[in-house]
Amino acid sequence: MEYLHLLMLFAIGTVAGMLNVMAGGGSTLTLPALIFLGLDSALANGTNRVAILVQNIFAILSFRQQKFHEFKTSFKLALWTLPGGIAGALVAVTMDDQWFQRILAIVLIGVIISMIFYSKNRATQQLENSKARQWLVYPAMLGIGFYGGFIQVGVGFLLMAALFHLLRCSLVFVNMHKVFIVFIYTIPALGIFIWSGNVDWQLGLSLAAGNSLGGWWAARLSVKKGERIIRLVLILAIFIMALKLLNVF
Repeated sequence: MEYLHLLMLFAIGTVAGMLNVMAGGGSTLTLPALIFLGLDSALANGTNRVAILVQNIFAILSFRQQKFHEFKTSFKLALWTLPGGIAGALVAVTMDDQWFQRILAIVLIGVIISMIFYSKNRATQQLENSKARQWLVYPAMLGIGFYGGFIQVGVGFLLMAALFHLLRCSLVFVNMHKVFIVFIYTIPALGIFIWSGNVDWQLGLSLAAGNSLGGWWAARLSVKKGERIIRLVLILAIFIMALKLLNVF
């Protein structure tokens, strides 16, 4: 039965890895799966970080192999998430996130609307305004880092929204920056979960193998297929997660 559990996690991890890199919300699959296998919420949260860390290493390598990277910019953005990521992980087991999830659901629906009605012509006209407010991306990274360190679920959507609207990156570049940023703040966050004894390594590494496979291929698909496929996956993933956060199913 134990081997079946590991195979199940590998399969779920593969789907989750593709979702995480292409859009976000993969942890809405992996966290319930870990809890279903008997892990409490803190242990599931920590174990999931093993898969997130390894997945993003493979995604970064995949983007790099395709010569699609801006490590200097990615690292600069990632540094702003570190204080928040550490603080979020430290309070992960004690904070009640029910109301925050409801607010997040509303934010996610807003992201869907903005993605659907986004116009490249309008974006060009607003370029000067967007440059003037680009500095807002740094406090946004700090807050997103806290949320990512705390619960992780849906952090990809928040990162994509911040990078897309504040930096006016194409969605392919947004994904490239996103996987690097999540990789950086996950290092200290995972360290805190390990320190507190909230990691199941056997389940975490099985999940990580699946996440890595999914993340590698999703990075390649992002570059080859471009914004159209990312936008479709993103809208669908955000819509499903928003409904889940609102307890529609």
